[in-house]
Amino acid sequence: MSDLPTELVALTTEQRDIIDLAAAFARDEIRPRAREVDEADVHTPWDLWRKAAQVGITGFMLPEEYGGGGCTDVFTQCLVQEELCVGDLGIGNLLCSNGFFADPVLELGTEQQKHDWLAPLAGPDSPMTALATTEPGAGSDAASITTTARRTKDGYVLNGQKAWISNAGEARQYVVFAKTDPEQRSRGVTAFLLRKDTEGVAFGEPMRKMGQRAIVCREVFLSDVLVPETQRLGDEGQGFTGLMRTFDISRTVLGAAATGVARAAYEYARDYARDREQFGKPIIEHQAVAFRLADMRTRIEQARLMTWRAARRLDLGLDARAEAAMAKLTASETAAYCTWAAVQTLGGWGYSREHPVEQWTRDARLEEIEEGTSDIMRLVISRSL
Repeated sequence: MSDLPTELVALTTEQRDIIDLAAAFARDEIRPRAREVDEADVHTPWDLWRKAAQVGITGFMLPEEYGGGGCTDVFTQCLVQEELCVGDLGIGNLLCSNGFFADPVLELGTEQQKHDWLAPLAGPDSPMTALATTEPGAGSDAASITTTARRTKDGYVLNGQKAWISNAGEARQYVVFAKTDPEQRSRGVTAFLLRKDTEGVAFGEPMRKMGQRAIVCREVFLSDVLVPETQRLGDEGQGFTGLMRTFDISRTVLGAAATGVARAAYEYARDYARDREQFGKPIIEHQAVAFRLADMRTRIEQARLMTWRAARRLDLGLDARAEAAMAKLTASETAAYCTWAAVQTLGGWGYSREHPVEQWTRDARLEEIEEGTSDIMRLVISRSL
């Protein structure tokens, strides 16, 4: 098991088992494939997805009654996410992406919807899923989406365009957020369940990204897409409330992901500094390098503990909007710092593709953007002052 500060929280046998499984999968399956997947540019590593599904990683966060692993608490999800993202940030985020789809279904869905849409995600043949919120003109401000859902006698007709949707075109199931009342902002947002093969759904070409290339992002085009009322999640206008709860969870889990890549960068730089000699001694004995590594380790501990606090509050049913924002802000900026610091420690070699810290530096930049930019996180926190 990895060196987590578990003296703070007593872990169950089940938690230790899933953490050990995730750490082993990251070491044996993810890390050896990470560079290949990154250089493929736009490519979903389906073989890794299937291996992860077979051992229960893609569905560990789903409730047992729908065939999942039963680790529904955010705290355990954070423990697993950190371990997977030590292997590779993009692949780790990919393998846990069904949890992001499941959150609004669990928050707003009927029992029948939960059974119909979550049960297929459990087991060795789990399909991929996606959450469709962002639009070309609506990113962090989710209340400003312009995709519409017009009510008809047969259900709802959806029209609009989504952008930067993770797993779009690869996923078979989607949660789509649209306006049932275009005159309203947040109070007009409603969530819908949608299948990939529904008539009127189309996808753009894969977007070419700086990092986290294991996750394919595309635009989603909705043209007179008929959705039956049975596929509406919650009541009309409840979508934004469900989305905000989903954001609190996803931001916390992404805090754990960012902590994972920061830890990977620190451990790699530390080991390199122990083995590499300059001026007749290991570079870890040079004060500038040692102090940089000390800063990395300290920031990682801060990020992890803030993430754990947000997760605990969510699991207790407490408001955690500010805590989730603080966790994501701190962890994402820690990931950016630690990956840069790893490059700095390796010098010219860190700037080359001979070592993975070059890729991790690119991958980490997204953590300061997705699920709300760092500026938005500061805004959320300021509203709690």
